[in-house]
Formats: sequence, C-alpha cells, structure tokens
Amino acid sequence: MALRGLIFDWGGVLTSPLADSVAAWLAADRIDAHGYRTLMRAWVADAYDGGGANPIHGLELGTLDPAEFERLLAARLRTVDGGPVAAQGLIKRMFETFAPVEQMYDALRAARTHELSTGLLSNSWGNDYPRELWDELFDAVVISSEVGLRKPDERIYRHAAAALGLDPAECVFVDDIEHNVRAAETVGMVGVHHLSPDQTVTRLEELFRVPLRDR
Repeated sequence: MALRGLIFDWGGVLTSPLADSVAAWLAADRIDAHGYRTLMRAWVADAYDGGGANPIHGLELGTLDPAEFERLLAARLRTVDGGPVAAQGLIKRMFETFAPVEQMYDALRAARTHELSTGLLSNSWGNDYPRELWDELFDAVVISSEVGLRKPDERIYRHAAAALGLDPAECVFVDDIEHNVRAAETVGMVGVHHLSPDQTVTRLEELFRVPLRDR
C-alpha cells in the first residue's frame, strides 16, 4: 500500500529534546535532579508497562487535572537544599525552554507540497502548544487528553490514521520514544524512531521518495 500520510509526535520531534528542557528546569528551580529522575523513571515505567493508573497515565488521558499533577509531582520533589518545590506553574516551567526544530517544520511543509497528508499525534502533559501554526502544518491533530486515548494504546494510532482518511498502513509515524514507534508498527504503520533531524528527514525521503529539504 502506498505511503500517503506523515504523522509526527510533538515534544522531542518538532521541539528540542525533552531532556534538555527538563535539565534547564531542574537547574532553574534548584530541584534535586537525582530524586526527580528516580521518581519519573518509576512513573514512566508504570505508565508504559504497568498498565495501572498513575499520574502520567491520568495526565495524558485527560482524567487528571494538570494542576493536580503539578501538586502530586511537587509533593514528591525537593530542592537541592531539601526545601519544597512550587507546584503552581510547574508544567509551564518544565517545558519553558522547548524550542522549535525548524528542520522538522520545513520537512512538514515540504511534505504538504508533495500532497502528503500530515498529522500530529501527541501525548499531552497539559502544556501549551503552538496551535496558531497548526492550520498550515497539519490536516489532522490528535491530542491524547482531548480524545481520551494515549500512546502506546493501539487505538490512538488507528484514530490518527482515520482522522487523515487513511489506513494505518498508508502512514508513517515519527516519535522520539521507541516504545511508541513499535506500538504504531503493530497496527501497520511504518515507524521512524527520531534520534536526530538529519537522520529522520533522510529516512522520510527514502520512504516517500520525495525531497523534504533544500539541497
């Protein structure tokens, strides 16, 4: 089946790496980085592999209010001096240094000139998105908290493909989390694990057989 759809994750694909933004936030708020990473490893592992309810799971599904997530996370963190961490605005601070990766945006725009359908599929953490750009970039947008599904649930990939009017086998999905990529492949999508803009754009050009950047 011919490939006709290109679906991107947002954080870490269309933006600078999440790890960089988190590191900047930890430093700015003087948060104990070891404590944060120990907690988040456990929460993330459970959200992806445990199947049980936890704050990340609820936040991404939209069943946990972002303010409550901030409260729960802040309560488990300490500053380097052992002090409390401010809960209000925590998510905004965490993502504050996210920067757009123009090479990936250019690839999206180029894909549209080649009549490829483009979509966004993002697990939301209650963060702000540059929604003012979406009309020119995407034919369909799927945000986990808005549809009550989250990656790596197979249903959200089928939902994203259907939003483009395509079969999953007609779609390429790009994500910086390998677990999400493999889940997309189980429904028939072609998965691309995003490690760098150059590598990803090169792979997409191979798959779609069209140029997606200036030579």
